[in-house]
Amino acid sequence: MSSHTQTVKRLTAPEIYARKGQTPLVCLTAYSAPMADILDAACDILLVGDSVGMVVHGLPSTIGVTMEMMILHGQAVMRGAKKAFVVVDMPFGSYEAGPEQAFANAVRILKETGAQAVKLESGPTVHETIGYLTQRGIPVMGHVGLRPQAVNVDGGFKAKGRTQAERDKVLQEARDSDAAGAFAIVVEGVAADLAGEITAAVKAPTIGIGASAACDGQILVVDDMLGQFDWSPKFVRRYAGLRETISDAAEAYAKDVRSRDFPAPQETYFAK
Repeated sequence: MSSHTQTVKRLTAPEIYARKGQTPLVCLTAYSAPMADILDAACDILLVGDSVGMVVHGLPSTIGVTMEMMILHGQAVMRGAKKAFVVVDMPFGSYEAGPEQAFANAVRILKETGAQAVKLESGPTVHETIGYLTQRGIPVMGHVGLRPQAVNVDGGFKAKGRTQAERDKVLQEARDSDAAGAFAIVVEGVAADLAGEITAAVKAPTIGIGASAACDGQILVVDDMLGQFDWSPKFVRRYAGLRETISDAAEAYAKDVRSRDFPAPQETYFAK
């Protein structure tokens, strides 16, 4: 028997696709190597989301996120994750001009990060780009419903599918993404019945965020899930309260420093 440690097999796009209607897919965002390492065992998919612009860099929206930012954080997550399937968001402006632009940027992301797939927000013409990429060996995750990169057009982060015309549009974008070859589709910020209708209409697994338990999986921004902000959207369930934990730890540290209780002898080096 080999003495070498057995290599952990990373999940693949076909394995994710085959999970349609099976045990729900567990997905979270990740932006750093330490967080990816912690989340890896629990998650099927780690998404290096362009939400990094807001969560980590303090931007007002995802519009200002660059290719360089996505590649940097994608590299970090790939260093930390060993099992989970890693997807990197293509930032605003990196794919909308057409399939050729999208292909060049997607190739760069995959080559420079080692990630396995990219995610595109599935606007009215993006299914053509999804097809172009998948036919050339690039796994693509779609994204319908509330699309953060369309915040300027929509006038804010607004739930989708509240009118029949809007429902029909979101459903068609999901069908088009599916037909173009997306291996999974994120469904964000839509009513539960529309999420169920989309899930039933497409062959690819749907991954919900603010889209009910009707989807084939769920994703949250990890910092929201861990309670690191003083506000979170309606669809978030907080599984920890790290904002308070970190604040309390910082206050305790500050108190010990000011009183000279830290560092104590056990945390100090002495001459031999």
